[in-house]
Formats: sequence, C-alpha cells, structure tokens
Amino acid sequence: MTGYGEARESTPDCTLSLEVRSVNNRHLKVVVRGSDPFPQHEAEFEKLVRKTVRRGSVLIHARLSRAKSAEKTVLNSAVLESYLDQLEDACRSAARRELLPHLAHGLLALPGIVPEHGGGGTIPDEEWPLVERVLTAALDNLQAARKREGRAMAEELKAIHDDLLADLGRVKELIPGVVGNYRKRIVERVRQAVADAGITVEPDHLIREIAIFADRTDVSEEVMRLTAHAQQFEELVAKGANDGAGRRLEFVVQEMGREINTLGSKAGDVAISRLVVEMKAALEKVRELIQNVE
Repeated sequence: MTGYGEARESTPDCTLSLEVRSVNNRHLKVVVRGSDPFPQHEAEFEKLVRKTVRRGSVLIHARLSRAKSAEKTVLNSAVLESYLDQLEDACRSAARRELLPHLAHGLLALPGIVPEHGGGGTIPDEEWPLVERVLTAALDNLQAARKREGRAMAEELKAIHDDLLADLGRVKELIPGVVGNYRKRIVERVRQAVADAGITVEPDHLIREIAIFADRTDVSEEVMRLTAHAQQFEELVAKGANDGAGRRLEFVVQEMGREINTLGSKAGDVAISRLVVEMKAALEKVRELIQNVE
C-alpha cells in the first residue's frame, strides 16, 4: 500500500528530518537512505517500522544537520605548522618565495587541519530517543495516508465482489437447464442417426448416457463452496483493520479461484463458461489489490 509521511524535530544541537515512503509489496522491506550514519542502522529502523507497518517496501530518507559554533572547531596547530614548513621549504628550493602567500590560502582544505564533524559509523545513544520520536511521528503520518488509500481500496474490492456474486447468480440460474439442453441435443442426434442408419436405440442406453452427463456436470458443491468463500471474503473486507486480514484474504481468494476453475471445467455449457471467464478476470483484479492489504 502506498503512502507518504514526514516529521521534523529540532534540538539545541541538531535538527532531524525524516521522510517515509511506502509502495506495494507482499512482504516488508525497509531501506534507509540519507546522511551517515543512518544507512548503517537499517536493522534498528526496521524494528521500529514493524510496530506500525507489516507489508510494503518502505523507504526512509534521513537528513541531520548539526549546530556548529566557533568554539567547537579547533584547528590542529601542529599539522598546520608542518604544512607551512613544508610549503616554505618547497618555495625556497624552487626560488619562488613570492608564491607562498597564494599557496597558503588552500592549507585549511588539507586533511587533518580542521576536524570533521558528523559522520561516524553509529548514532550516539543520547540521540536515539530523538530518532524514535521523529520516526514514530513520520510513521503516524504515513499510516494516515495508507488508511485513506485503504478505504478507497475496500470500496473497490466490494464493487468487484458484487460483480462476481452477480455472475455467480446467473450461473445458478443456468445450471438447471444444462442437463435439459443436453438431453434435447442427444435425443435429436440419436433420432437423426436412427433415421439415417435404420437402427434402433434402447431407451435405457439413452437414459444412462444422460445420467452420466448429469453426474459429470454437477457443480452444486462448487457453487455452494464458492458462495461460502465469497461471504467470508466480504466479511474480511468489512472488518478492515483486522490483524492479518491480508493473509486471510489471499487464502480465501486462492480457494475461490480453485472453485471457479473447477466450475468452468465441469459445467459443460457455453454460457456458463463465459461467466466463468468474467469471474476469473474479476478475481485477478482482487489478487492484485489484496497483495497490498495488511
């Protein structure tokens, strides 16, 4: 399920901003991007995300800016003097002492003179409460967006469910006529064959053939189970925030697909076969949607 949330908090020492984006995925995958050292802490971030999100690809982008003051920046005098001595010796050796002032302008950019702030491989323990607060707030905003999308998805699932039930209702209306239509066709074919070949057919043989067809095309159990699964599907969608509803919906839809396939292979009627195709198409839309339901 897609969504977006962000949060920001400032302290006297730093400002932390987190953006959380989620896209559809059957499983939970958390990726952390941004300034160091946050990408090295994906496991810790995932533990926090799992408290709120169970499915989806979650991308977290972190930005941290620290307050810098003059008293916190101390030049390394020993390193600076060493660079100056080496630069002066080089200019003297080349007989170009006039270049020394110009070259000295770039000394502060050399490594070791000005200590680097930030970075590092770990988040300080004292900053974790800040990270947790900001991430929790961003996830709350993310969930609000995901819930809005979830309500729209539930409406779409209900609409598809109603279409599927309507097709199933038409199948129920056609079932009683399947055997009757077959009986008419086979009697007409036998009558034509008898007239052409001048032979007789025992009525018992004809009745047995019709009985075999009726047994082979009996889909009453499939229709009953499909109706029960459709009712369970409707109940799960209505519950909405029920824990684990997505997994249960996947199982119910799998069972519905099995019954629809059996119905199509046994029905023995063109009109029913067309309705089965429509139900399969509707069920495929449902499969795509419920992959995003938690």
